[in-house]
Amino acid sequence: MSRSITWFVDNPVAANLLMLILLVGGSFSLLSMHKEEFPSIEPGIIQISIPYLGAAPAEVERAVCIRVEEALEGLDSIERLTANAVEGACSVFVEVLADADLSTALNEVKGRIDAITTFPAETEKPVVSSMQFRGKSISVVLSGETDETTLKLLAEGMRDDIAGLQGISQVAVSYARPWEISIEISEHVLRRYALTMEDVATAIRRASLDLPGGSIKTTGGEVLIRSQGQAYKGFDFERIEVLTRGDGSKVTLGEVAVVKDAFQEGFLRAKFDGQRAVTITVWRVGDEDTITSANSVKAYVDQKSLEMPEGLSLDVWIDESVPLNRRIDALTKNAYAGLMLVLLILTTFLRFKVALWVSAGIPIAVMGAIWMFPAAGLNISSLTVLAFILVLGIVVDDAIVVGERIFAFESKVASKREAAIKGTSEVVTPVVFGVLTTMAAFLPILIIEGRMGAFFSVIGWVVVICLVFSIIECMLILPAHLSHRKTEGYAFERTHFVQSWIKFQTIFANALQNFADQIYRPFLVKTLEWRWVTWAVGTGVLLMALALVASGRVVFQFFPSVEGDRVYATLLMPEGINVALTEQGAQQIENAAKALRREIAEDLGTSLNDSPVKHVFASIGSNAARSSGPPSQTAGGSHLAEIVLDLAPIEERSGWTSSRIANRWRDLTGPVTDAVDLQFSADSFSAGDPISLQIRGKDVKELERAAFHLKQELGQFPGVLDLSDSFTAGKREIQLDIKPEAKSLGLTLNDLARQVRQAFYGEEAQRIQRGTDDVRVMVRYPKSERESISNLENMLIRSPSGAEVPFSAVATVSYGTSYSNITRENQQRVITVRGDIDRSVMTPEALMPAIEKILCESQTRFASLDQPCKNALFPGVRYRLGGEQLERSKAMSSLSKNVLLALLIIYALLAVPLKSYLQPLIIMSVIPFGAVGAIIGHYIMGWNLIFFSLLGIIALSGVVVNASLVLVDFVNRQRTEGVPLFDAVTNAGVVRFRPIILTSVTTFVGLIPLMTNTDPETFMFIPMAISLAFGVLFSTVITLFLVPSLYLMQNDFLGFIGAEDVKEVEPSKSEHAQSPLGVNPAKG
Repeated sequence: MSRSITWFVDNPVAANLLMLILLVGGSFSLLSMHKEEFPSIEPGIIQISIPYLGAAPAEVERAVCIRVEEALEGLDSIERLTANAVEGACSVFVEVLADADLSTALNEVKGRIDAITTFPAETEKPVVSSMQFRGKSISVVLSGETDETTLKLLAEGMRDDIAGLQGISQVAVSYARPWEISIEISEHVLRRYALTMEDVATAIRRASLDLPGGSIKTTGGEVLIRSQGQAYKGFDFERIEVLTRGDGSKVTLGEVAVVKDAFQEGFLRAKFDGQRAVTITVWRVGDEDTITSANSVKAYVDQKSLEMPEGLSLDVWIDESVPLNRRIDALTKNAYAGLMLVLLILTTFLRFKVALWVSAGIPIAVMGAIWMFPAAGLNISSLTVLAFILVLGIVVDDAIVVGERIFAFESKVASKREAAIKGTSEVVTPVVFGVLTTMAAFLPILIIEGRMGAFFSVIGWVVVICLVFSIIECMLILPAHLSHRKTEGYAFERTHFVQSWIKFQTIFANALQNFADQIYRPFLVKTLEWRWVTWAVGTGVLLMALALVASGRVVFQFFPSVEGDRVYATLLMPEGINVALTEQGAQQIENAAKALRREIAEDLGTSLNDSPVKHVFASIGSNAARSSGPPSQTAGGSHLAEIVLDLAPIEERSGWTSSRIANRWRDLTGPVTDAVDLQFSADSFSAGDPISLQIRGKDVKELERAAFHLKQELGQFPGVLDLSDSFTAGKREIQLDIKPEAKSLGLTLNDLARQVRQAFYGEEAQRIQRGTDDVRVMVRYPKSERESISNLENMLIRSPSGAEVPFSAVATVSYGTSYSNITRENQQRVITVRGDIDRSVMTPEALMPAIEKILCESQTRFASLDQPCKNALFPGVRYRLGGEQLERSKAMSSLSKNVLLALLIIYALLAVPLKSYLQPLIIMSVIPFGAVGAIIGHYIMGWNLIFFSLLGIIALSGVVVNASLVLVDFVNRQRTEGVPLFDAVTNAGVVRFRPIILTSVTTFVGLIPLMTNTDPETFMFIPMAISLAFGVLFSTVITLFLVPSLYLMQNDFLGFIGAEDVKEVEPSKSEHAQSPLGVNPAKG
């Protein structure tokens, strides 16, 4: 390493070019990268979707889901298999093991699904794909007093326009029912013409088609042949002939049926500020930039609004670029403020040019890291900017140590070149190994398990990459710059400002050195003489900090609520309910929203038009598109409703946080008649449901009772809100069977079921592609003949001979209730009990142990795989965690294992340069005291410990050992030069006092802007900064006093056990007690 340092010191051009390459490379990468609010998480999940249209959930489970489970049984790469049967479809989610190759697993799953030959004939082709989370960029709402057809046609035109904009590839229209051509033919018409539903569907398939006919190879060339008769519009189908008589007369479809070219039957509709609406949403795919896409769409909206017909309006409804810009801008301002404070501290205690070149390590390391972002698959996001803030003080630490030693050597050697080489070479070992220990400390963050692992690992990767470039900068670039800087004869040297600044800086620099010599040294000598008392005091402080957590004065919670700009109210009614009752419940929630809007406006002293509640969006039949990708095309269900409040930024609604608005909205709404579930949520990002417990077993009735019992127990705790479970009754059900006497007529259950399905659900005659829409052509009874049970009872069933028999003569009927959905996990039925929690009253971390103690038998636990939680009241049922608590369990378990590995690596990295087994333990003793500082910091700042806090403490473990490593390394150097032990330890403390103080203070002040920030956009990141800042500050005190004491205590212990011949350690009055390398801050 010394050769490289010398070569770069002697070749400043090379050092400058290396710096320029890093800066220019980072600039190019910065300009080409896109911004995202949070990193895109690859879930490692394979999704299988199998439509079985018209089938009840129980039928879907039996005929489709169970067969998929059996086919996939035994695959090595599967961690968990979850199947969900709903009306008309089975969805299976295959969670792949973290170390398995997703592409290989996808091919294996697809091969096994394609091999299934026992699916019912009515199922559609399975779709097997890897799940991808696609972020929403912007959503535009088209609203007005007009009909659904006009809105959809206009929206589809806009969708095509927006899809043609630069940088946009996926656009979807939502809240408009899919197109459908419905051919309605009544029972008496079918009998009059002696037709069946199958006859009509077959006639359509034969007449409506385009079919290639090959080609004719003539002498003049090849001529293609094709028949062209595909019908695309309703009037095209009306002309299709369904019957030709012997006399040559023909009957067309339009003469026997009503052809409706309209929408699928359903209940989907949306309102925006009280007017009917549809939305056009842009989804971010791959490396598309959210801000660029949103700006393009907003420019289009501004232009298109001028062309809108009267009575229609076009508005931006959701713009994800706004919170993204706000959060990144807030973090960036904190980063700049931190950088300025670091520069201020350095220029106060070091010469201006030295401080400037030391500070230059920050932008050089950061731009070098950004240069590597594309190769590492990283983009600019809130977490990468947060990582840069955290790393501000860390990357400059090694530059401070190197710069301070060069500066110190300049007063003792002949030239700045020699000072640069000797100063850098002296600290190269502790600096390099110190950075390596910091990297090792971030290892647990890089390999966290669970869905949150990919989320948090971004911070670790950014820090590690920055540290790599900080080593390059401080070892190769910084010495060259310091050795060639001008200390005399430079421009403005004799000016009043420069001379005044030198005097000002000299006062502070001398004061720091005098403090080390006159105050710190005597105090250090006393602590060394009373080293065992020093150790006892330190241990007492450690126990007091642990007591803060144990007593509940500092509370831990996994993931806090993240302030958002939208509040959601989700209403779930019984399936199959009359849609008018759902609309009535939704209207009650809307009325409460209007009252809330007035209340907030009055509280803030603004007019209703200036209220922070900007818009109200209501949907019936579907949730409000909070998914991770475009919603599937659906006609909607009568039991679903969701109302969304669009809020102004938090700065414009002082005191009214989104969680407060949600709680007040809940109070104003009150109970909704017949509601199965009503939830209010306001978080813009969460790790899952705060309360989520899965109950699994085989007996459905026992599962239902266990879920009811669990909800009763949870409801007794304060702060628990919106409890619900996934076991809800579905629609009423009529179950058919065939009578024995029907068999003599040649009828089978298949004949009966098929004719009933054709009449009431319909026979799908064709699917046609009309533009970008997939349009079904359905043949069925008119709606008036499908509205009551009597229509079924009066139906005529046709036998194979053509005879018509009354339905009641050949079929038996039984009545029941279906399930709304059936969830299975690893081939067992599962019910999930979920809920929200008011974190100001109770945290999930406090609730879960309490409910576990009440619910679970002795020796059983929610998180245990070997002994899962069970209850004597329900012996066939087992309980396990889900939602946020499952992610917490995975992450905490992963962290606890990885932290031990990181500590072992840190120990090894310390033991190698120190060539000792015991000295690394002395250095690592500061790690628990760093955690003490973090806990005390949270107590002082009034913050709870959260998962981000733990990440800060873990990262801290690598940072705090650096100063101790520099200190112990200097002690060892002194001892090899023959300095007595006590004097060597004392000298090390004094000589290393300034770099230790500067590295700690720069880390702390670099984080002050973030810690003191009141912007809600950065609230979730503040605890991590508190952990790192206060941990470094507290560990500095430990490094300066306890580490030297422990060094001598090690000597005492070895002497006590007779491992070494150790003489009595006493303070010395010799010349060795003086600083071996003084510093004259007034020079250079």
